[in-house]
Amino acid sequence: MNFNSNNRRILFSLFTSLFLCACASLGSPEGGDYDETPPRFVKSNPPANATRFAGHKIELSFGEYINIEKPSEKVIISPPQKKMPAIRAIGKKISVELKDTMIPNTTYTLDFTNGIVDNNEKNALEGFAFAFSTGDVIDSLMVSGLLLNAENLEPLPNVTVGIHSNLEDSAFTSLPFLRTTITNDRGKFSIRNVAPGAYRLFALKDINRNYKFDRKSEEIAFHDSVIVPFFEPAVRMDTSWVDSLTVDTVMEIRYTRFTPDDLTLFLFLENFETQYLSKAERPAQNQLALHFNSTDSLPPIVSLLEDDSVENIREWYISEYFPNRKDIVYWITDSSLYRRDTIRLKVDYLQTDTLFNLSPVTDTLRFLWKKEATAKKSKKEKEKEDVPIDFLKIDFSMRSSADIFDTLKIIFSEPVRKFDPRKLRIRQKVDTLWEDRSFPIAGDALNPRIFHIDNKWSYEQEFQISVDSAAIYSIYGKWNDSTTVRFKFKAQEEYVNIHVKLLGTGSAGFGELLNNSDKAIRTSALHEGELVFENLNPEKYYLRYIEDINGNGKWDTGDYARRLQPEKVYYYPQTIDLSRKNTDFDGEWDIRTTPVDKQKPQEITKNKPAEKRQKRSEQNKNQR
Repeated sequence: MNFNSNNRRILFSLFTSLFLCACASLGSPEGGDYDETPPRFVKSNPPANATRFAGHKIELSFGEYINIEKPSEKVIISPPQKKMPAIRAIGKKISVELKDTMIPNTTYTLDFTNGIVDNNEKNALEGFAFAFSTGDVIDSLMVSGLLLNAENLEPLPNVTVGIHSNLEDSAFTSLPFLRTTITNDRGKFSIRNVAPGAYRLFALKDINRNYKFDRKSEEIAFHDSVIVPFFEPAVRMDTSWVDSLTVDTVMEIRYTRFTPDDLTLFLFLENFETQYLSKAERPAQNQLALHFNSTDSLPPIVSLLEDDSVENIREWYISEYFPNRKDIVYWITDSSLYRRDTIRLKVDYLQTDTLFNLSPVTDTLRFLWKKEATAKKSKKEKEKEDVPIDFLKIDFSMRSSADIFDTLKIIFSEPVRKFDPRKLRIRQKVDTLWEDRSFPIAGDALNPRIFHIDNKWSYEQEFQISVDSAAIYSIYGKWNDSTTVRFKFKAQEEYVNIHVKLLGTGSAGFGELLNNSDKAIRTSALHEGELVFENLNPEKYYLRYIEDINGNGKWDTGDYARRLQPEKVYYYPQTIDLSRKNTDFDGEWDIRTTPVDKQKPQEITKNKPAEKRQKRSEQNKNQR
């Protein structure tokens, strides 16, 4: 049998009208001293699913006094409106006044998500939506799914999800969405009242609220395939229980299933950072600091600005980079320069322009230093004063009980004039005697104040490092006090180990061991199908695996212009509890067995769904 387009749309409308009406009337009181039920939809003007609507005002009535929480965020109107409607809650009614010109032959949806709450207990009416049409039929198909953070699989609430009937890639960047919704607190979404046809699906953290991806700073997600919404009759089994162990009745419930209803989108921010000089400061008399927004095209070219009274000083600084490589400190080496109250600097670097290209810029900066006023002292007072020596400070990263995986770093408070490793005496305890040792010492590539002692340490080894007084001088003439530090590496029995055989992956990748804050603390490349983490401190751990498509050893984000999805991330769905010393975990993990939205353990999931408030009837009784 053949149906024309209009007949099909009428059939969809008739088949699902009961379903939509059911969505607009949820819940009934179940008793108890406290009201735990959401507001109940009673009626509306125009009626739910009305056709040939030609007005601009909708009025919804409920069975109790209600409020709307954050209407500008939680009330979504499809098609999207250029002018925000006026939405007000008055007593038991909601008034919606549309400001835009109505589009002919179009189904409109007012999706209130969880914004409607009752006046007293703030019970939310979840998933309430109201539909009407300016044409002869109500489009009634639906597209549903889940939105997750691509890097850590966090469910993402309050993010716009939309569809385009224009299947060109450029539609997402140049046209507003055809229909939209927002994700709930569990990251789930349902785009309602969709007409039959083919669509592209997207998610967008819409900074400027224009329903299109036109800013590099907006997070996005896109589905690879074209989707075709449909519906079909379905049956689900509903079980009622006599008690927690005894089944009363198992019934077949017939309903209409709208597909696709299991789509998963992964939100990501493209690998793009605007570059600019965010801050310039003089944190100390002998230091200048520049702070940039990204690492693009660093380091800058810095040079002193000459004037009539002072000659330009060459090689006047030693640079130190912070670990993020975006913040740079310049240690001024010449005392005649850092004693000035004002230092003028020319900085040449690349800055992101309005077209998002890196363009050369030159900044002229003034750095001021104002000495603090101190009370003048007499000659006798100065002679009596016992001024402490301002030593060059030395710190060692190792403590008395050291971990075998630690890196031994020597950290000075200022850059040293010339570091001679022979000035450090390193001795190892063998039985009861101390024997001299010599290890390679290398300077840090980013920080001129840090040196690394390179050695493969063994369990229970004990070392002592000592430095004689005035053995090392800084670039400012400070010398060190005598220093001795002793440390011993832990025994093998103090540690735990993890070995995981990975199944379900056919490409290279790496695992990240996580702490209870979902932060990576150790990385292991996949080798012969196995992830290995050894010499760990006893603790609870979590495991994440990244399919490293390009083999660069890090997680890579997506790129919409190149139609590249972010690299896939998988979470081991259980806690690895190794709280006891000298225990190991050996297991297998098929990364594709557990659905992606069930993988991340709740203990480290930050965006947990809001729990219903517990209400105690005794409180109500006490108030009587």
